[in-house]
Amino acid sequence: MRTYRELFRTPEFTPLFAASCATVAATTLTGLALATLVYARTESPLLSALAMFGPSFAAVIGATTLLSVTDRVPPRPALTLVALATAVACLTLATPGLPLAAMFAVIFALGLTASIGSGVLYGLLDEILPADGYVLGRSVLNMSVGAMQVTGFALGGVLLAVVSPRTALLVGAALAFGSLLVLRLGLSPRPARSSGRPSLAITWRINRELLSTPARRAVYLAMWVPNGLVVGCEALFVPYAPHAAAVLFVAAALGMLLGDLAAGRLLSPATRQRYVTPLRFALAAPYLLFVLPLNLPVAAVAAAIASVGFMSTLLLQERLIALTGKDVRGQALGLHASGMKAMQAAGATVAGLVAQVLPVGTAIAVMAALSVVVTAALTPGLRLSDPTIEPLDMKEPAHA
Repeated sequence: MRTYRELFRTPEFTPLFAASCATVAATTLTGLALATLVYARTESPLLSALAMFGPSFAAVIGATTLLSVTDRVPPRPALTLVALATAVACLTLATPGLPLAAMFAVIFALGLTASIGSGVLYGLLDEILPADGYVLGRSVLNMSVGAMQVTGFALGGVLLAVVSPRTALLVGAALAFGSLLVLRLGLSPRPARSSGRPSLAITWRINRELLSTPARRAVYLAMWVPNGLVVGCEALFVPYAPHAAAVLFVAAALGMLLGDLAAGRLLSPATRQRYVTPLRFALAAPYLLFVLPLNLPVAAVAAAIASVGFMSTLLLQERLIALTGKDVRGQALGLHASGMKAMQAAGATVAGLVAQVLPVGTAIAVMAALSVVVTAALTPGLRLSDPTIEPLDMKEPAHA
């Protein structure tokens, strides 16, 4: 499968795509509104970063307790319940006078449900599409993330200029309800991928097996750690440019969209893996410029160029799928998504702490330098999973 026409002719892909778009727009708008609301109340870069990326901390809890659900529940009701939880959370966060502690509790709960939704969504995508269509389909979903982040941040910037952050949260709730309706009406009922009841013990056992081989472990770490540190750079956009942060977020989203377009349509399967390492370094390098005083257009261009490097994560997911059995693929992809979100939250927290003692631009450059160092350290181990270097038995099931 190489064309978008074939992709959108695949039954159920279009409603899954539309629901994903609505969900991303809702969470993007909500995150910007929350970061703005918290920064206005506290003037703390750390709390502002946590408000936007705090839900990702809950991904750690979800990854260690709930991920076995992703392969053991029917996808349609699971995804509709996650959309409902998102809408209810947005409505709760829009409540006037909500204490800061209660706000962060809701943010945590929202992240916990999202950790399940990611695994269910990507596992369902693997079921809907043929084996040769996953990278194209995933790239389109990633492109929709970029496009909807542009839309969400642009809409958020306009809304926050004319209405309160709480009103913007209500718009986010409406988008989440729209996603719920599309999922409920557009997806067909289908059984769970695996039999048995989900449990904490099963979640732990499969996670251990997924991380048991050096090849899979290297892929997971390469997708999690450098990217999380770069997201720490993005988490400082609000304090870096309090009145124009939306411009930087839009630029970063556009860069990510361009990278996903290149991964899905411009690079052939035979050449994709050659670009993994260069792209991983390119993800952080432009943010080193933020140690200098930059005007807004230059900062936006640097953010856009860096975000093209997120394309490397999509290429590494292709390796992960080749290394994982179908019956645990939802959990494998959910572990990737949860770990990625957790590292993004960790990166945002570290960046906020650094920005408490250093100028914000310098803090962004420090986070970028850390990402470059970690990428260099992980590169030798990542060669274990590179099919162009060593012909591994990449079809072994993760449960074997």
